[in-house]
Amino acid sequence: MGPPRTTGSPPNMSERNAASAAPALAVRDAASRHQADVLTLLASTPQGLTSAEVIARIAVVGPNALRSHRARPWRVLGRQLRSPILLLLFVSALVSMFLGEVAGAVIIGIILVASIGLGFVNEFRAERTADALHDRIRHTAIAHRDGAPVEVDVTDLVPGDVVQLNTGTVVPADMRLLEAGDLACDESIVTGESLPTTKTTAPISASAGIGDLTSCVLMGTVVQSGTGTAVVVATGPQTEFGRIAGELATEQPQTEFQRGLARFSVLLLEVALVLTTVIFVVNVLLQRPILEALMFSLAIAVGITPQLLPAVVSTSLAAGSRALAKREVLVKRMVCIEDLGDMDILVTDKTGTLTEGRISFAGARVAEPGTPPDRLLLLGLLATEADYTATVEGAVGLNPLDAALWAAARPESIRPDAYRRVDLLAFDHERRRTSVLVDIPAGERLVVTKGSPEEVMRACSHVPAGAQALLDGEYAAGGRVVAVATKPAPGLVDLTIEDEDDLSLVGFLVFLDRPKPDARAALDELARLGVAVKIATGDSPVVARKVLAALGILSTGILTGTEVDALSDDALRRTASETTIFARVSPEQKARIIRMLRRSGRGVGFLGDGVNDALALHQADIGISVQTAADVAKDAADVLMLDKDLAVLADGVTEGRRIFANTIKYVLMGTSSNFGNMFSASVASIVLPFLPMLPGQILLNNLLYDSGQLAIPGDRVDSEQLRAPSHWDIGLIRRFMLLFGPISSLFDFATFALMMFVFHAAEGEFQAGWFIESIATQTLIIFAIRTRRIPFFRSRPSAGLTAASLTVVAIGVWLPYSPLSGLLGFRPLPAAFFLALVGMVATYLVCVEITKSWFFAQAAQQPAPQPPVVTTVRRYQRRVHRRSARFTARSPSTAK
Repeated sequence: MGPPRTTGSPPNMSERNAASAAPALAVRDAASRHQADVLTLLASTPQGLTSAEVIARIAVVGPNALRSHRARPWRVLGRQLRSPILLLLFVSALVSMFLGEVAGAVIIGIILVASIGLGFVNEFRAERTADALHDRIRHTAIAHRDGAPVEVDVTDLVPGDVVQLNTGTVVPADMRLLEAGDLACDESIVTGESLPTTKTTAPISASAGIGDLTSCVLMGTVVQSGTGTAVVVATGPQTEFGRIAGELATEQPQTEFQRGLARFSVLLLEVALVLTTVIFVVNVLLQRPILEALMFSLAIAVGITPQLLPAVVSTSLAAGSRALAKREVLVKRMVCIEDLGDMDILVTDKTGTLTEGRISFAGARVAEPGTPPDRLLLLGLLATEADYTATVEGAVGLNPLDAALWAAARPESIRPDAYRRVDLLAFDHERRRTSVLVDIPAGERLVVTKGSPEEVMRACSHVPAGAQALLDGEYAAGGRVVAVATKPAPGLVDLTIEDEDDLSLVGFLVFLDRPKPDARAALDELARLGVAVKIATGDSPVVARKVLAALGILSTGILTGTEVDALSDDALRRTASETTIFARVSPEQKARIIRMLRRSGRGVGFLGDGVNDALALHQADIGISVQTAADVAKDAADVLMLDKDLAVLADGVTEGRRIFANTIKYVLMGTSSNFGNMFSASVASIVLPFLPMLPGQILLNNLLYDSGQLAIPGDRVDSEQLRAPSHWDIGLIRRFMLLFGPISSLFDFATFALMMFVFHAAEGEFQAGWFIESIATQTLIIFAIRTRRIPFFRSRPSAGLTAASLTVVAIGVWLPYSPLSGLLGFRPLPAAFFLALVGMVATYLVCVEITKSWFFAQAAQQPAPQPPVVTTVRRYQRRVHRRSARFTARSPSTAK
């Protein structure tokens, strides 16, 4: 791993200024050239660019971005128009206009505008809020600017920038390698090749394919192992990954919540189609005017659908998105909030969730008496990927343990800069260790290895007596332990994995990460929500159990990585459900555990922030990460938190379940009362000499009723509805509709009889009477359906819902006496009607309450012990969409 060859002198300042706007270099062209030639063409040097050059270049080539988080009104509006329910309304409005029914067309138009407008306003507001939060979550790279490594936003990279690469880095641009040390990249997202590609600095043929560019690294690919430096040759849309992302549609696959809504919409359309067809045919057979029959049938079709369902869903999701944004939680797509509520198992690491995440160095424990602890500390400092010939304290790119080690106080006699590093084997999650080849001042050459105690000790031929007992004692005390071992290596020049053997254990470096004081309260809240928390960690099982014990949590079982490998899939599926701690697990083992938990029918969330967590995040139903996470972890996550706080996550689960509960309230109420009213209208249209309600009156009735229900998203939710996830159950919705719809119809028929045989009502009076009774019953029923408890006494609705519902009923009562009564076809009603109405409504609500108690007590309505197994396929399109999200320009409001 040497520096790039230089030919001639570097470009002078005038040449570099003239070339500061040098165009991007095609990656294939760069791959076939020597490093020095590429640097010359890009007017750069191995030390990178100056700040002035970066400013000049970015003004020409633009940001290294593939898209913008700017909320686009037309795109948001387009999403509002995809609902099948709105499509039915739109067709009905066109038919009404064509048939000359202007009043009906206007009413349908008002419904359309209200639904689309409310959905647009709420979703656009939510996107603007998400934009502001997105701009706070930035992705960075380590670039050499003004001769020093600095952390910069990936969107600020320009051709000519020199960038450091480490294990887990998502490559931020198409780049030509200048140095490569055991470097291998996962390029599957660009090439489709599943095996990692080994990288070198040697030029290749200019005709090589995209999968054979071994001297270059490509935007969006992931450094799987090793280290390197590279110069940026192309950015943004000019990269190979940028072209792929630009050609793919940006549409995301549907979530389970969206699929449930789609199934529900299909059910409504089927019912509407059958009922409309039957009513039209019967009315034609009764020799009613065809146009009148057609308009009435269309009104029935519109009336049976909960027209403002899209607006209610959008309002709920937008309100949930804004509520979580205030807690500094970013949901990448609003519908993922509901999926968060589906979670009933959370698998997480312990660092930063159960512990404070502030790692401190506690001390050096030598394995053999007589070894100075300062020597052990020095060896630990040498075995890091940091350049210790320069100032390391505060350096960027260090892992937390190394950062804590370098930040710790040490004697002046410990001078890492007096040692010369010859070669480096970087850490990877298979070996679980880092090794360096160094020359010490005395003239000797040593291999120094540092890493997981189990892995390092396995590579040792000499382990002092008592070392294992010393290690066990540190584990029992809850410390995070790293082992250090050495061996002489005279004459060794290139360090390989085979050289990590025949080592002598020197001792252990101990670190502390104390339990969070509020972690127990967060765990209790998740338990109250029915979310089982499981720990997956690379640490010792003893340390993980110690952390749980410190929080007062009893572990129900422990599985180590070795034991996981020994289990078949079926055995692991059964065992994982009963296990609390998964210790010493690899990335692949974490992902397999997640798959088995999902296969058992559970909604599994995974919270992780490391390179080794990316596979598990992809496998989970809902992936959760944090702002400080590794690149690949943030890309794989559905939800990002600015702080790693389980209490905030519990809020997200609650919000998701509250949204679903309120959506189901509207669905059950709307389908049952709408179905009952439209069934009543259908029957009455056959037996009465006139229509029970004119088409325009039916549409106005639905507009008023639906408007009152827009307050449902802000309604209170009973605590029992939050204790476990709920799922779309089309069978339950259908049964509810077929039971409560006819009950509504019975009271409609009672109203018909009252109007015909008691009040001997004419057409206008009859229609006004049923209009008022229909508005009152289907609006007030929300107070019974919104809860399984006794309304008002054991479950109080929100003030907004109460006020909205009573206002709608008041408007319905007022309309037959208003100046609009003639236009609407209503005639005033006698006072006695309202006395009868109060009695009927009260009887109806009591009847509904009794039936509700019976209905939900039946076994068919009880939640299944396990939700249906739904395996979400993380398709290639989704992977590209997620990976490209990191290359996003700031929204205009924050880019200044």
